[in-house]
Amino acid sequence: MKKERFKFISAVHLFLIKDGKILLSRRFNTGYEDGNYSVPAGHIDGNEKATSAMAREAKEEIGIDLNEKQLQMAHVMHRKKPDEEEERIDFFFEAIEWQGEPENVEFNKCDDLSWFPISQLPPNTIPYVKAGVENYKNKVSFSEFGWD
Repeated sequence: MKKERFKFISAVHLFLIKDGKILLSRRFNTGYEDGNYSVPAGHIDGNEKATSAMAREAKEEIGIDLNEKQLQMAHVMHRKKPDEEEERIDFFFEAIEWQGEPENVEFNKCDDLSWFPISQLPPNTIPYVKAGVENYKNKVSFSEFGWD
């Protein structure tokens, strides 16, 4: 009998940057990191390209339209959740341009959507997201998080 191969959970994260500020959403009522800031993000569904997932999540969470060609890879993170066996691959994309004005369209999952100076993220930013932003600013293309 063949051993089943290990599988990663994959997610996409969006960096919308304008005038030195990055768009962050505060998680609410999700059961994961509620009260903390993240960037718009979501899981990649099966049989879905990462860029398609990012465009879909951007529309679902903040109401903007993204063409996959408007996305640029900003960072990739291999992440392990503390005290768990679960591992993830996180793809962080920067949107070069987008259509529409970002707005909170998931009131049941987000209670604040605001622009913050990219050099001064709120103290309650999710740690791996903060690390992803720092790596992006420092032009680090790949990192590993949560292995210590």
